[in-house]
Amino acid sequence: MADTTTKPLPSTLSVGLARTKLEVREFFREKEALIFTFFFPIIFLGIFSAVFGSTDFNGVNAATYFTPGMIASGIFLSSFQSLAISIALERDEGLLKRLRGRPMPPQSYFIGKIGQVLVTSIAQFALLLAIAGLLLGVDIPSEPSKWLHFAWIFILGAASGSVLGIAFSVVPKSGKAASAVITPVVLLLQFMSGVYFVYSSLPGWMRDVASVFPLKWLAQGMRSVFLPDGFQVNEPGGSWQLGTGAIVLTVWLIVGLFLAQRVFRWTRRDAG
Repeated sequence: MADTTTKPLPSTLSVGLARTKLEVREFFREKEALIFTFFFPIIFLGIFSAVFGSTDFNGVNAATYFTPGMIASGIFLSSFQSLAISIALERDEGLLKRLRGRPMPPQSYFIGKIGQVLVTSIAQFALLLAIAGLLLGVDIPSEPSKWLHFAWIFILGAASGSVLGIAFSVVPKSGKAASAVITPVVLLLQFMSGVYFVYSSLPGWMRDVASVFPLKWLAQGMRSVFLPDGFQVNEPGGSWQLGTGAIVLTVWLIVGLFLAQRVFRWTRRDAG
């Protein structure tokens, strides 16, 4: 008698984890992604530490001051920029259309993308922190409360950046134009959010604009973790404003989820 039993189909999560492994391998094979996403914050931290090595930033040295901003920038690059560009390219090349036509649950695709963000962001953070601590003399916090703050700031920042990147991937008209459209947006936010400058020294109007977007709060949250507690008096509000930061990042996470569900496309615009 023939065996009529069938194996159960793999779950959405298991397929998503398999996609994560694939996405991570493909990410580290792309030289452009490695340079402009993974190593970019690490390279800039080294440059700023060398250029401003003898400068006092309100009581801390250059390497210490710029480390939190580079961590925040790395999270934003690995989530928002990386996903927006890669998804736009995959849509333009027809990969998304082919994936949509397969029996793979659509949710597994997004699990794979977000999983790749988490893996690459954690790897990038570990390498940056090792270089900052071992080579640049940055004091690594040891208080558990600091690392608890880091955990929720990291999760909210990566999550909001990921969903916004998925939504923003529909903006470029083609995959070839993705980098040209998305990279300037990220650079502008980095300059306005205190990643490359002392945030309190920026013009008031620029700080007001930056405070609307998540990167400013991600960078400020990271400063609360890696800078001395007394440094918060140098912030425009005189404190780390972690509660406000959590609210803003959560709002952007919700907005990003809503937009991603409404605007995401599996095919090119000209495909109908």
